[in-house]
Amino acid sequence: MVAKSRAILLPMDLDAHMSALLSSGGSCAAAAQRSAANYKTATRTFPRVIPTANQWDYKNIIEKLQDIITALEERLKPLVQAELSVLVDVLHWPELLFLEGSEAYQRCESGGFLSKLIRHTKGLMESEEKLCVKVLRTLQQMLLKKNKYGDRGNQLRKMLLQNYLQNRKSSSRGELPDPSGSGLDQDWSAIAATQCRLDKEGATKLVCDLITSTKNEKIFQESIGLAIRLLDGGNTEIQKSFYNLMTGDKKSERFFRVLHDRMKRAQQETKSTVAVNMSDLGSQPREDREPVDPTTKGRVASFSMPSSSRYSLGPSLHRGREASDRVQSSEMGASVLVMRPILRFLQLLCENHNRDLQNFLRCQNNKTNYNLVCETLQFLDIMCGSTTGGLGLLGLYINEDNVSLVIQTLETLTEYCQGPCHENQTCIVTHESNGIDIITALILNDISPLCKYRMDLVLQLKDNASKLLLALMESRHDSENAERILISLRPQELVDVIKKAYLQEEERENSEVSPREVGHNIYILALQLSRHNKQLQHLLKPVKRIQEEEAEGISSMLSLNNKQLSQMLKSSAPAQEEEEDPLAYYENHTSQIEIVRQDRSMEQIVFPVPGICQFLTEETKHRLFTTTEQDEQGSKVSDFFDQSSFLHNEMEWQRRLRSMPLIYWFSRRMTLWGSISFNLAVFINIIIAFFYPYVEGASTGVLGSPLISLLFWILICFSIAALFTKRYSVRPLIVALILRSIYYLGIGPTLNILGALNLTNKIVFVVSFVGNRGTFIRGYKAMVMDMEFLYHVGYILTSVLGLFAHELFYSILLFDLIYREETLFNVIKSVTRNGRSILLTALLALILVYLFSIVGFLFLKDDFILEVDRLPENHSRASTLGMPHGTATFVGTCSGDKIDCASEVSVPEILEVDEEPDSTERACDTLLMCIVTVMNHGLRNGGGVGDILRKPSKDESLFPARVVYDLLFFFVVIIIVLNLIFGVIIDTFADLRSEKQKKEEILKTTCFICGLERDKFDNKTVSFEEHIKLEHNMWNYLYFIVLVRVKNKTDYTGPESYVAQMIKNKNLDWFPRMRAMSLVSSEGEGEQNEIRILQEKLGSTMKLVSHLTAQLNELKEQMTEQRKRRQRLGFVDVQNCISR
Repeated sequence: MVAKSRAILLPMDLDAHMSALLSSGGSCAAAAQRSAANYKTATRTFPRVIPTANQWDYKNIIEKLQDIITALEERLKPLVQAELSVLVDVLHWPELLFLEGSEAYQRCESGGFLSKLIRHTKGLMESEEKLCVKVLRTLQQMLLKKNKYGDRGNQLRKMLLQNYLQNRKSSSRGELPDPSGSGLDQDWSAIAATQCRLDKEGATKLVCDLITSTKNEKIFQESIGLAIRLLDGGNTEIQKSFYNLMTGDKKSERFFRVLHDRMKRAQQETKSTVAVNMSDLGSQPREDREPVDPTTKGRVASFSMPSSSRYSLGPSLHRGREASDRVQSSEMGASVLVMRPILRFLQLLCENHNRDLQNFLRCQNNKTNYNLVCETLQFLDIMCGSTTGGLGLLGLYINEDNVSLVIQTLETLTEYCQGPCHENQTCIVTHESNGIDIITALILNDISPLCKYRMDLVLQLKDNASKLLLALMESRHDSENAERILISLRPQELVDVIKKAYLQEEERENSEVSPREVGHNIYILALQLSRHNKQLQHLLKPVKRIQEEEAEGISSMLSLNNKQLSQMLKSSAPAQEEEEDPLAYYENHTSQIEIVRQDRSMEQIVFPVPGICQFLTEETKHRLFTTTEQDEQGSKVSDFFDQSSFLHNEMEWQRRLRSMPLIYWFSRRMTLWGSISFNLAVFINIIIAFFYPYVEGASTGVLGSPLISLLFWILICFSIAALFTKRYSVRPLIVALILRSIYYLGIGPTLNILGALNLTNKIVFVVSFVGNRGTFIRGYKAMVMDMEFLYHVGYILTSVLGLFAHELFYSILLFDLIYREETLFNVIKSVTRNGRSILLTALLALILVYLFSIVGFLFLKDDFILEVDRLPENHSRASTLGMPHGTATFVGTCSGDKIDCASEVSVPEILEVDEEPDSTERACDTLLMCIVTVMNHGLRNGGGVGDILRKPSKDESLFPARVVYDLLFFFVVIIIVLNLIFGVIIDTFADLRSEKQKKEEILKTTCFICGLERDKFDNKTVSFEEHIKLEHNMWNYLYFIVLVRVKNKTDYTGPESYVAQMIKNKNLDWFPRMRAMSLVSSEGEGEQNEIRILQEKLGSTMKLVSHLTAQLNELKEQMTEQRKRRQRLGFVDVQNCISR
């Protein structure tokens, strides 16, 4: 009946049986009650009777009912979650339950509802514990990303939201819940805003009070869970609230005592219940194991169930284990399992390298201090069985049930130290437990049998252990921690682990953890340790480099100058060693840089190169290296940093380009397509220059003899032979083919073929250019502003005009030589660089020409008489038009009547005089003609405008004025103004040449990053080449910037966090300027040597002084003895005299 009332579908046979049972009446019920009452006594008195076929199998019915209920729970689970999500939405926007403008609306909008709910939750801790747990879970739901509820769940959400929050259009706190119930994930910015809102309403204080006061285990777990949700993502505001609460109310002692007692209790329980599973040593993966989701930094997978306790205590607490499965149970108690959320909470308190909380967890400055850092290390020590003497048998203590807790402990210890926090580092390294030995053992050991069936968990352990050791040595200038780690770390075994992890990449099967990445982290750890251990430093050298060093050593010892023998020594390695060496791979994918901290101290960082950096092309590297400009201080770092975003985007585009093989193939050969285009343009213009204008069909007349055809074939064969000898390029063959095409096809078809090839090739070049630069993905505005792209588009348009409009358009393509040659580009740049100065000087020249034209127009108009050479057509037309009207009419009549005018009528004599037209004309009748004449002839003649004016006589009245006019024009315009223009151009070209030489000199002799010159490294331990390649490699700095941008900020190390903040603020002080650690260390070594010598001298002087002092004391004692002896002798002599 219950099932029917809830619309639960039952199988037909089960429904019929249940109906028959219900219809049997009271007698059946009484019989059932009697049988139930006497069941226990019946089973004790009488043996069990085997049921007949007609009796009901109640056990089977109950099992089927349980299966139906389980299926219903799985089916209705999304609906339940969707219903709970509506409650969470109501908590986000409680004001939407009331009319807008009402008092309740305003109070809820200001946060009054949440504030009262949070304050009420603390009161529920004693009276209504279950309700308190539900409220804490609901508050946690507000800080979780939304789940996907399916179609039915979305429909239910839509209906409930419309019922509760209908007709509400806006809210002052941002986006309203989606009424369609799409269940999209929220971004972290929205979650961070909700975290700060709950903190403002008192959620942080509630967590501290509940953790301090509650005695209920579930409330404690949910309080820790809410604290984790508040801190998730590294919210610094919540961290500050926790710190202020602990330091302001003086409640930190009680708060830390609770956590300390729980850690102690977990340690005691682990000691008492630790078990060694000997039966698993040779076992295979068990089918009944439920996989435990690995803990990842920033997420706790077991804390995601909304309907039950999010911090479930693991499957081992809820399911039974048969005695035959294990000799001894390895289940962990509740006090041990709760350590995982506690450690996660402590880790999030120190997230983003919060120095105040890192130190506060170690020392609270109270009457009683609780060092949670040491307690966490002690817990790891006990978990791994060190206290039982099983340090080398980690696999017997770490299993699939507790490995996530061990990983979380390692992550928490890492967060304690990063930043760096030198006090916590020292506290961990100098602790009396075997913590450091445990951590190194996790890296070196295989952790069998866990590695046989859960290799991903073992890799996570090794990865986190290596990160912890790196955190212990982070930003330390001493070698104490490294030497302590090296005590328990065997170099050869560490190198073997690195190689083994590299080779395990091939055996990886859909695992989120990459063995090669884990080996890379261990390799970086080994590099840091190799600075303090020469044996490890030698072991980390790749095999190829060791062979090269040995070959160079032998050559230098024997003073071999024989090139063949040197090559034999270098190629003497066996063939199997040509495979990629793991150490060589890690060396090529690891870089190091030097940064400057806020206290102006320098620090070296070793980091893995991000995979995206391999897509940076060599063309881009060369362009950036040669075109980066210096700032006012002479540093290139500023321009280099500004281009880092563009370079990162280009890397992303190049990675996408790999998925487009055809475009990638074209783009990798952009230089080839450019060379082909230029050569084709040259060949086309040579043909035009020799044969234009050409007549089709007539071009082969001269070349029609068989001897010329034979010569063409000989030329083709010779060019092919020269091509195979690799002494000449492909150009002779192309010339031979072009000549052969002209011979057979003619000039016009040959030009069309070459033009089509040039156009096609240029289109391919533009595709390659776009493929390399990613021009289209940067938007149309960037395309229009990219002058280089517009240049290539203009080249294509010119090629189209040459192919379809006229052949002479091809001549414009020869200007491509300016684009290809930097020297010619500098010639053009010498004019355009100071273009404003040149234009202003030209404007001054134009003004002067205008003034001289006015003077000439007013006073020297008759002197502007120029000699002209008229064209023949103009000569006949001018002679005809220059005749008198009657004579012209006569000539026209004679011509019209077709009469020989010479025989009939004699032309007047004036025509004989005018047969030769006048070769001069006036050039200054108007001011405009005067301006044009002075500008055209005056600027082009070496002597100025006086060279083309009439030569005046000395007797003329204006002769002195004419002399002054000519000389002023010559000195002012020709000598001064024009030479000013030429001087600006020449000086600019000289400056460009000197700048180019200076830039080349700087590139060769100056470090790109720090600006130190080559001579600073003379007679130093590090050469200039080693400095720019290893210490201050400019591409390593670019790779580190990319690493900081692509890496999750919660995974930052201390130096990475510092640099990320500097990059965000666009502060470049972290780049070393005129400094290098190698120079500082060498100077420091020199000072130390001087101090050591002085100390030795001082010691020898002290020894000499002490020796002299001893001798003086001895001499003094001898003198005293002698004096006493003399006194005794004198006393004896006196007595003898008296006695006598």
